[in-house]
Order: sequence, then structure tokens, then C-alpha cells
Amino acid sequence: MSVIAIIGAGQGMGLALANTFGEKGFKVALLSRTPSKLEPLVQELAGRGITAAAFQGDITNEESISKGLSEIKQHFGAIDVVEFSPADHSLPMVAASAMTHESAQQQIDFYVHGAISVISNVLPEMIARSSGTIIVSTGGSSINPNPAFGNIAAASAWLRNWAHGLHLELAPKGIQVGHVAISTWIGKEEGRTPAEAISPLYWELYTNREQVELEYKMVQG
Repeated sequence: MSVIAIIGAGQGMGLALANTFGEKGFKVALLSRTPSKLEPLVQELAGRGITAAAFQGDITNEESISKGLSEIKQHFGAIDVVEFSPADHSLPMVAASAMTHESAQQQIDFYVHGAISVISNVLPEMIARSSGTIIVSTGGSSINPNPAFGNIAAASAWLRNWAHGLHLELAPKGIQVGHVAISTWIGKEEGRTPAEAISPLYWELYTNREQVELEYKMVQG
């Protein structure tokens, strides 16, 4: 069975992605700073016949990420797909005109350096076996600038650009790198989009290896 590692897993997109890939036969590794919060998800997935386990990993700490990914490989074997979609709502969001070095650096440290820690850890093994998939997620402001999301949009755009560069470099080596932009608020409340409606887009990207990017836009009723 193939293995997907969901980085920054939680009750929303993490669980939806686990279901989408788990129903296709993947074993699911859920990684977050607080894996105890993931145990109910593991049990829920098990009830649906999906093999899953929770692991600890803090993307702001390279040693923690390395340890978490190593434990995933020890438990499940080689990681075939890595999906990167962490979120930290405690970080300040500032408008484009209010950007400071500090507010920019906080988002870069989280999104950009976090992604570097994860991807640089799994990439050597993927290159060695000439296979593997990496999918990074951002908000839609990485594609369509929104001044209200100034520092987040800038960090996300960096991450998107890197994903495109990796795709160009690694596709000839058998490795797929893709980007999903989510241009909607996620949730079950009115005016938001359930994660379950978005997660099939990741499977679509995974199964169309020549495609580097897909964007989810909220369907207007």
C-alpha cells in the first residue's frame, strides 16, 4: 500500500484528505505539533477501514520534523506522497501597506522554512527511487494578490513559486510536485466550503502528473 504523509493535519482539510486518499488504498500518516488531538481522527478513519496513525512534528523545528518523518517511515515504510498544508492562526496577519520585517519574517519562517524542512527531508529518497509526489497548499492570495493578506500572501507566493520550480526540475526525474490554491474559506458554516468538497482536487492533481497547479474557487449558488 502507498503512504501519504499529511503535514499539519487537523479536523478540516487533513481529515478530508485522509479520507480521499485512504479510500483509494493509501495508508495515512497524520503529522502535527499535538498528535494527541489527532487520535479521534485516527479512530474515525479506522471505522471507515482506513489505516492511519498520528505522529508529532513541528514544522518550525527542523529536528522535530526530521524525527517525525523518520517515525512515519519506520511505522509505514517509504512515503509516497507528502501533502503540506499547515496553518497557525496565532500568527499576525497584516495588510500589504503595513508589512514590516518582523511580520513578513514570521510567515516566511512558518510557511517557507517549514516547507523547506519537510521537502528537503523526503526529497533525497524520492530522487533515489525516481518516484514520489509532493503537494503544497496555499490560500488563493498566492495567485491572486489580496492586500488584506499582505504578509501571508507574500510567503504563500514564495512557496507557490518554489513548487513550480521544483516541478520543472524534478518531473524529468519521475517526481511530481504540485500546488493547490484554495480560494475560499473552509468550513461547514454558511458562506464557507466544506473540506470534503475541496479534497478531491488533490486526487485530481495527483493522478494528472503533468499538471502542476489547480485552484479551488468557491461555487457561487
